[in-house]
Amino acid sequence: MKLTELYWLPEVSDWSQRLEIGADSVLATWEKAVSLANSRLDFIRTNALDTRIQKLVGPGVIKELTTKPIRLAILGSCTTTHLHSAIRVAGCRRGIWIDTYEVGYGQYLQELLDSNSGLHKFKPNAVLFAFDAHHLAQGLEIATDKQQSDSIFEEVCSKITQCWSLARDAFSCPIIQQSVLNTLPPVLGNNEHRLAGSKHAFISRLNVALRSAADENGVDVLALDAVAARDGLNAWHDKPLWHRSKQEINPAAAPMYGDLVARLLAAKQGLSYKCLVLDLDNTLWGGVIGDDGLEGIELGQGSPLGESFAALQAYAKELSQRGVILAVCSKNDEANAVEPFEKHPEMVLRREDISCFRANWNDKAENIRAIAFEIGIGLDAMVFLDDNPFERALIRRELPMVAVPEVPDEPALFIDCLADAGYFESLALTGEDWQRKEKYRDNQAREKFRGTVTDMKSYLAGLEMKLIWRRFDKVGLARIVQLINKTNQFNLTTRRYSEEDVLGMIAANDVVGLQCRLVDRFGDNGIIAIIIGRLQGSDLSLDTWLMSCRVLGRQVEQTTLKLIVDQARSVGATRLIGEFIPTKKNGMVANHYQSLGFSVLETQANGRSKYSLDLNAYAAPTTFVELIEDAADDRSTNLRHSVQHI
Repeated sequence: MKLTELYWLPEVSDWSQRLEIGADSVLATWEKAVSLANSRLDFIRTNALDTRIQKLVGPGVIKELTTKPIRLAILGSCTTTHLHSAIRVAGCRRGIWIDTYEVGYGQYLQELLDSNSGLHKFKPNAVLFAFDAHHLAQGLEIATDKQQSDSIFEEVCSKITQCWSLARDAFSCPIIQQSVLNTLPPVLGNNEHRLAGSKHAFISRLNVALRSAADENGVDVLALDAVAARDGLNAWHDKPLWHRSKQEINPAAAPMYGDLVARLLAAKQGLSYKCLVLDLDNTLWGGVIGDDGLEGIELGQGSPLGESFAALQAYAKELSQRGVILAVCSKNDEANAVEPFEKHPEMVLRREDISCFRANWNDKAENIRAIAFEIGIGLDAMVFLDDNPFERALIRRELPMVAVPEVPDEPALFIDCLADAGYFESLALTGEDWQRKEKYRDNQAREKFRGTVTDMKSYLAGLEMKLIWRRFDKVGLARIVQLINKTNQFNLTTRRYSEEDVLGMIAANDVVGLQCRLVDRFGDNGIIAIIIGRLQGSDLSLDTWLMSCRVLGRQVEQTTLKLIVDQARSVGATRLIGEFIPTKKNGMVANHYQSLGFSVLETQANGRSKYSLDLNAYAAPTTFVELIEDAADDRSTNLRHSVQHI
């Protein structure tokens, strides 16, 4: 199984007929394209689908999407034109519209330096650097000594980091650095590293240094060398094509290359999947628990098949420990399904590792809907792992937004399938990610407590809630950006911002950025609200107001408004301006501002509306949520001074 074959995606038998997509609306056509993009595509089909998307959909779909459109500039030293369609289709696979721009052949530095270049006119909001091994190692000769080799190495590293700085200064956007495919042949052999003038050893050394430098400079790595090692270099690089057209990436590998790029861009928007839903029989263990009993299932040491299932459980547990939610969806009697988790000595996963357990005889689509509702996430954040092709086909048909990998028949390869598909791609882990399982367990305790009280006031008072807030800062940067880019339902405007954008807000004197954490007697809910206000004269305009849906109905909205009003008053504002921009996912907050006492300023035909709140007339309601400042912040003084000069 090669990554370049996208083997975890299902084959579509009537692909050619379905390619004739067309619908009454641009959005409906886009959704059909997304469905096709989520099938197994080769280079030719990828290009055909991209052509169809560009013709029938076009950038007009952008205003219909909740994702942030990407303008990706590819700055490389070789030919990358044949990769553009693959990148755009892979973006479509994740619901993201991507425009691409390629600098002239080898002209990346010139276009970076020239403010009138096509690159600067394109105004990218993401930049990908793709350098080939021949270009980077061109200064070496076989007789180069160690001192000369080290000098060339430092010069190349410096040139690359200079490019990062130029791009960041010019565009203030995320930067991706592709690791280098080591297409240069060894000269010495197994101990190539001992040859100072070896180009092969030079590139190997450079890939290590690039990762370290990327971490220091906030650059994300596209680990092309790692996936090529997984597949074999020849699956990714065709030497005759290199000599004919300087295409470093084999066109046959283009669909996978595009997927790798899109994974990073999607992860930057917080679009990685959040929950792994697991079948049980012949997925987590061999056999059928209801028929074979506890002693009859295959699991653990002593059986190659049993060891494969134990390894899958261990991998799932590692995913859980880094923040992926685990759920069970099985056609079984619940008592039988739970028994291995509680009694089998070789079980790696235990009942407490599973955030939601559904074992019954309902159809699995119904159960997956129930799991999403109980956990409080969207169906488009779920991955369903099942050995049964019938069940996989059912979920794809009934719940097309759920990711369903086409797992191989061999259970030992289930792990590779999950890992290769890249569903859980992340750029970094926040404290919230590490604690996610505990947060869902705490939420279940809250719901259990709710069932013990007879009225809402007693429930809210008994929670002993504290809303702890502080201004935007670098400590919370990763979580702030994560929430801004992944929250869809309770999100008044659904504006997306990068780390660079948020850093600019931290430094700005006319922006109020607030992050709010909710703590109660059952635990820490984590950061549950993000507010961005922009001073415009004596108004504080609410650019962004988003919250976690899991805290709704606890008076957190009213308490957050009190905080916003306090901060607005502290910087001299006399009015709040709220805006609602409708999307297909945020209808639940259409009346948010009116419910909090705002007056309607304007309403457009498309549902977009503005509201105002007179701060002189505002009186904070009494709630059961205590408002606490996390740390002293002197930026209000700077803001107050700035508003006096407007």
